[in-house]
Amino acid sequence: MQLCLTLKPNTMTYFYKTYSWSSQGDNQGVSDKTIEAWKHLAEKKNWRIVQLPNGYYQTEYRDIEKDEWYDVTRRETVESAEAAIDGSIDHYEKRIDFLKGPKVVKTFK
Repeated sequence: MQLCLTLKPNTMTYFYKTYSWSSQGDNQGVSDKTIEAWKHLAEKKNWRIVQLPNGYYQTEYRDIEKDEWYDVTRRETVESAEAAIDGSIDHYEKRIDFLKGPKVVKTFK
């Protein structure tokens, strides 16, 4: 007895949702509280590095409302922990910058 399989391709439809920028000052649906948190996390003074008992280094950020620290990542060296903090700061700075609206990156003549 021979088993014959016939494979039929699945037809898939993709739907894309696009957004246009409106300059109505609504920060594109981002709440003021979220923007405040991004600005807080974009400042290096709100970060620290602690050494754990296992020798690893942990990056932490200070809570915006309470004087509490929250762990984010663990790294093997102080340098890589600081690089992780710098990467996080860069990430939040880009988010804040995005709220200003689209930037012209190239024009044509």
